[in-house]
Amino acid sequence: MAYIKNLGLLSQLRSESSNYIIRFRNGRMVQSGRGITFWFWPERASISEVPMDDREMTVFVKGRSKDFQDVGVQGSITWHVIDPQLLAQRVDFSIGLSNGIHRSEPIQRIETRLTGLASQAMLQYMAEKPVRELLDSGLEPLRARLESMLAEAASLSEIGVGIVAIRLSNLAPSKELERALQTPTF
Repeated sequence: MAYIKNLGLLSQLRSESSNYIIRFRNGRMVQSGRGITFWFWPERASISEVPMDDREMTVFVKGRSKDFQDVGVQGSITWHVIDPQLLAQRVDFSIGLSNGIHRSEPIQRIETRLTGLASQAMLQYMAEKPVRELLDSGLEPLRARLESMLAEAASLSEIGVGIVAIRLSNLAPSKELERALQTPTF
């Protein structure tokens, strides 16, 4: 978060090194960089703050296998900003000039896009195979498919976001189906 100190007609912005600041005056970019400090006139400035650190989000998808059995997948996706200027053009990262807080929820918008892409990829994978094959093959084929689909997703590269890591922790059928699959073992 940017720290803004108001001193009469002038204000000072100080940012952390993990944030990329873009300062506009009269619609033109006049300054940008990580961890910068500057004085500005609030009446003539517009400032965006883009986080440059890695962000981790949780993903849970419940879908159906090829043989119409409910299957749930749980994991996390770590992402980061590759091109902060491009992202600031496509998603509103503007901050309030009195408090330094984002005016909207840009991180949530990016994570909603990522969740949608990940859900689509996982649902397609689950619909292609019967439940027994999904469980026997484990998480690695699904993780590899998800990784390749997110790497090729134009909607992420167009906004300047990249995937750092994908970790899937659980692939499980419904409780009833799990008990039924264990019956021959008992």
